[in-house]
Amino acid sequence: MSSGLPDRAASRLAWTREALADPGLTLEPASADASFRSYWRTRHAGQSWIVMDSPPALEDPAPWLAIGTRLAAAGLHVPTVRAQDLQQGFLLIEDLGSQLYLPALNDATVDALYGDALRALLHMQRDVDTAGMQRYTRDFLLRELEIMPEWFLRRHLGHTPTCAEWDVLEAGFTTLLHNALAQPQGFVHRDYHSRNLLIVPHDQPQNIATRLPNPGIIDYQGALIGPITYDLASLLRDCYIAWDRQRVEAWADGYRLHLQTAQLIDGSVDRGQFLRWFDLTGLQRHIKVLGIFCRLCYRDNKPGYLDDLPRVYDYVIDVAARYPELADFAALLQRCVGTRDLRQVTTA
Repeated sequence: MSSGLPDRAASRLAWTREALADPGLTLEPASADASFRSYWRTRHAGQSWIVMDSPPALEDPAPWLAIGTRLAAAGLHVPTVRAQDLQQGFLLIEDLGSQLYLPALNDATVDALYGDALRALLHMQRDVDTAGMQRYTRDFLLRELEIMPEWFLRRHLGHTPTCAEWDVLEAGFTTLLHNALAQPQGFVHRDYHSRNLLIVPHDQPQNIATRLPNPGIIDYQGALIGPITYDLASLLRDCYIAWDRQRVEAWADGYRLHLQTAQLIDGSVDRGQFLRWFDLTGLQRHIKVLGIFCRLCYRDNKPGYLDDLPRVYDYVIDVAARYPELADFAALLQRCVGTRDLRQVTTA
């Protein structure tokens, strides 16, 4: 967790002690994510803080700071920053706690928790200043989709697509690209799901009355301007937990009405059109994730992500098979997977 540099841990500790003027404090692991970034917890004067270690050569912390500033200005609950050293890649930030949405979600809690998350999402899409932000372009979306054939089909399944199969893949990709670009565009977190949302105690010392108390939002450094349904699909068709289709579609349609009230989508957008946007945007994301989870396993030595691969694959097949123009795409993936256990690592 020290980014591979032999003196990284010592530098991190020395910087934290200087930032808090406390030569006796210690650091303990708080969490890590799918990047080279890591998080460390310390206590000082009765308060808990997080050190975000983001080695600049591997994970530039500047985008995290820039997007966080935009979110905070819109009243979202993101970590405040007490100290920073961008040259070394160290930031001392508010500790939002460790109560992630994921383990707290169940049939009794999901409506309230998703209610908070959807309220925050509406604030993001309505109030965040997106001036100067990069866009989710066609080329960007296509590069994401192409991660799947390389890492899921070739590396994980050992299947190299034929020319005819590439035609099927590209036809499916074209449908998804058109869907994404045809929607209203706005702020997109890009990883708005249960592992990046936290339940923050209301009595937390750093709570600020002018921002939404929950959820605490993290891992937003990759934000772009993109499809209006992207974060909604990321939340409601979460790669780490699944809900029945009827419930998901009811949440999505309820959010459509909020978007119309906020004038973020036209009043003529009906349930059918919105659910198509939602379905196919989620499908684009899940096709990408099939590739990313495999890349994390084989390139980055993080095989634990394969445990969630079957759920993501099920999303892809379930949605693609319901749209006639994507039926061949779904059938191709089903032939490639067959009866394999997708959680099993494939030796090279």
